Amino acid sequence: MSLLALWLPVLLSAIAVFIISSVIHMALTYHRSNMSKLPNEDKFREATAALNIPPGDYTTPYAGSMKAMGTPEFQQKMDQGPVMMMTVMPNGPYAMGKSLLFWFIYSLLVGLFTAYVATQAQTVLVDFASVMRLTATTAFMGYGLALIQDSIWWNRKWSTTFKFLFDALVYALLTGAMFAWLWPHGV
Repeated sequence: MSLLALWLPVLLSAIAVFIISSVIHMALTYHRSNMSKLPNEDKFREATAALNIPPGDYTTPYAGSMKAMGTPEFQQKMDQGPVMMMTVMPNGPYAMGKSLLFWFIYSLLVGLFTAYVATQAQTVLVDFASVMRLTATTAFMGYGLALIQDSIWWNRKWSTTFKFLFDALVYALLTGAMFAWLWPHGV
């Protein structure tokens, strides 16, 4: 079986994930606590606005090397704080259209990799359950597992990561169901 034989479940699973992710983020409220308001937000914004920090990812204090992280000066900065990792975005309205487009392309990519794995294991995929199990597991790896490292390395709240992992499970089950439903038996 070729990847082309699975174009429909790839496309429909991406559409289904796009729709359900929109419902999750617009209608359900469990992601509202992912971020918190900074104490003294206005004072912070005023102080940092004057710095004209270009969009990008930053950390402070910044060491630059493992050796520099061991210096007393760096350790003093860590002890004094603040210790932050932050992403600075461009000023102005958030480009939701661009992000939604990239999210859909990402969902297609997860579907494509899921299809690839399924084509490699096609001899064991003989019924709805076996197709569902393999493709949902593969899709979950694509949607979810990389999120865990944000809590491990960047101190993202584990509660936020678990909420995103729940979302990934929903997306994976949708993807698996689409593949199982549209699996081309006898190809």
